Amino acid sequence: MKVGIEMEFWTVDEQGRLCDGQPLTETAAPLEPEFIEPLVEVRTAPHEQGVDLRRDLRSRLRAALGAAHDAGMHLVPLGTPLTGSAAAVTSDRGELFERIYGDHITSAKNCAGTHVHFEKVAPVRQLNLLTALDPALALVNSSPYYLGERLQQSSRAQAYRQRSGGEFAEYCDLWSYTDSVAEWDDRVAASFQGFQDVAADRGVDPSTVADYFSPEDAVLNPVRLRDTLPTVEWRAPDTGLPSQTVDLALDMAAVVERTAEESLAVGDPYPDADEIAIPTFDELREITDAAIREGLASPEVCRYLLKMGFDPGSYHPLASQLAGPETLTAEAGRRLRLDAAGTLRHDVRTMGSATPESRVSP
Repeated sequence: MKVGIEMEFWTVDEQGRLCDGQPLTETAAPLEPEFIEPLVEVRTAPHEQGVDLRRDLRSRLRAALGAAHDAGMHLVPLGTPLTGSAAAVTSDRGELFERIYGDHITSAKNCAGTHVHFEKVAPVRQLNLLTALDPALALVNSSPYYLGERLQQSSRAQAYRQRSGGEFAEYCDLWSYTDSVAEWDDRVAASFQGFQDVAADRGVDPSTVADYFSPEDAVLNPVRLRDTLPTVEWRAPDTGLPSQTVDLALDMAAVVERTAEESLAVGDPYPDADEIAIPTFDELREITDAAIREGLASPEVCRYLLKMGFDPGSYHPLASQLAGPETLTAEAGRRLRLDAAGTLRHDVRTMGSATPESRVSP
């Protein structure tokens, strides 16, 4: 199974202030523009071997960090910018998105995530298993702050899923399990129609929406079926340290590739059955809420992740290392961003120097 990674990073100046990182995307650095000015993205190619995935991400990040250094900037691996960002969008599509969402755009402007793409093998099983693995986001939670307030261990996930407003929640929150690709496609089509209806209420006609959005990319949920790639995409985790992100992608792949031969069972499977046990969706939501709220400090989350094949003790989320008051000043936010930028540089320098054999191949 081929696996690819996309990671978003904040760009800051030498004082730790958010700055426009889009000029970096116009250099030879392997960086892509993102939705707003102080956000850029690094994408790997899809790889079958974990060692190649790790090498690719490390190489691209080294080049990206070099370009940022030359421009007097830093890349910051945090799920939110800690204090608020009201940065300008970077494209006509972004302007249209902002027009449709209105004031609810705030959460999208203050979130940076990681997307892991798994080669499409058994799409229904992959969709349902990746949904059931939503609590694994706790392994790389990277920011407890949102708009300067200490909220959750993954303030990004909480803001992105729960602060986008009632009419937009279905485009950002976790969807329940599906019975078929056809049913999933029907959900996507219905959501896109709803998106067009909201756009029409904002004075944007359907033809304009169709020029900039497709049903596939108007849905921003934590799990997406991507026909154009083709992959099943997992969008649940924060951006964070790349070494831990690769570890997570490979640990995820080790579970997800089992769907090629094993079915899923809601509840406990029969003894010795070739099935992967997943909880009911209601039970899953409770575990996910704890993963967002408490991260790996939740015994319930750790027990669940161990059951699903992860070792929580081998992860060290940045969120639990960010020491600070309940409310951050702008100065404190700048200092923490620079600290995180330094941690990123160290992580990229050392990642792959002692790769555990168990993580070399998914």
